[in-house]
Amino acid sequence: MNYKFIESDEELKSVCDDLLKEKIISVDLEADSMHCYKEKICLIQIATAKEAFLIDPFEIKEIPPFINVLENNDVIKVFHGADFDIRSLDRDYKARVNNLFDTEIACRFLGIKERGLAALLKKNFDVDLDKKFQKVDWARRPLKPEMIEYSVGDVAYLTKLHDIIRKKLVSNGRFSWAKEEFEILARVRYVNNHVLPLFTKFKGAGKLDNRSLAVLENLLHVRLKIAEKKDKPLFKIFSNLSLMIMANKKPVAIDQMIKIGAISKRQADMYGDLCLEAIGKAMDLEHKELPSYPKTRRPKKNIIVQERIERLKKMREKLSSSIGIEPGFLLNNAMIGSIAFENPSTSEDLLKIENIRHWQVDAIGEKIFSSLGFCAF
Repeated sequence: MNYKFIESDEELKSVCDDLLKEKIISVDLEADSMHCYKEKICLIQIATAKEAFLIDPFEIKEIPPFINVLENNDVIKVFHGADFDIRSLDRDYKARVNNLFDTEIACRFLGIKERGLAALLKKNFDVDLDKKFQKVDWARRPLKPEMIEYSVGDVAYLTKLHDIIRKKLVSNGRFSWAKEEFEILARVRYVNNHVLPLFTKFKGAGKLDNRSLAVLENLLHVRLKIAEKKDKPLFKIFSNLSLMIMANKKPVAIDQMIKIGAISKRQADMYGDLCLEAIGKAMDLEHKELPSYPKTRRPKKNIIVQERIERLKKMREKLSSSIGIEPGFLLNNAMIGSIAFENPSTSEDLLKIENIRHWQVDAIGEKIFSSLGFCAF
């Protein structure tokens, strides 16, 4: 597919004026999340059925023409796995995406298990998409020719893929189901994970005792400050596993850190003293000063609720096979728990449960009521 680099405000406005006349376009982004502390959009790819445009955001001062295209209700925007892209567009430009079509989500409604873009392009168009450039540093300039080829390939076939998948959704009576998910996805927003206390966003922190939690919090602050200063992603300073080992073992010497496998010799040379200081300060806290993990009050699962959960899970597994939608997407465990506890008897009651979709009520509502022992209304 032919492509054109957009590196000026004038070019962007001209291209976007033309894009507003299109019925459908494909969109993708490349970022530098694997290479820096504060990730950013490094390249924007847009394609029509005939041509691709590569927008260099580092050269563009006036981004609103592009935002206008994204927010236009008449132009279909086709993404593949749009969650990260939508959050990135919100973070960098406060942009919204209207009239979204996500080919990855659409595939879920068709029971397609291999939903990666490379697999879909190979199956539908016999095109090989080399994903080795997925994790390269897209902030570097100039872009290598093979990176440009890769970025164009990410959008070149998306509108054609949309046509194939949409047709199948319509023939299966599931287009409205997918459309509801697209609209929900379009409402996701960027969330800053660096809110205090930092351990609330750390997987596994809820299982730690209060002293270990204090150690973890101090170490998380050390990692954050180093990453920000060096402009490196957090995982390139310390892995989560390293921090968890130190929080649990609470080493008192650098040699001990290395011996227990918490950090490497190189990390110890650079950051060992900072870690020891952080651990020491946490160990010196009085008991009343220790942090505690916020506990979520969950309703107790009595025998009746547990029995409902089991019946709902059996129903889900059976329906998943018959209608060709993966169990976790058809009805996830959190929803099953809420349904079992609330015990809804009508569609209206079912829709009051958090995160339940209309398509789920339409597709399996009657089976849910039957599993709970009610007749559908």
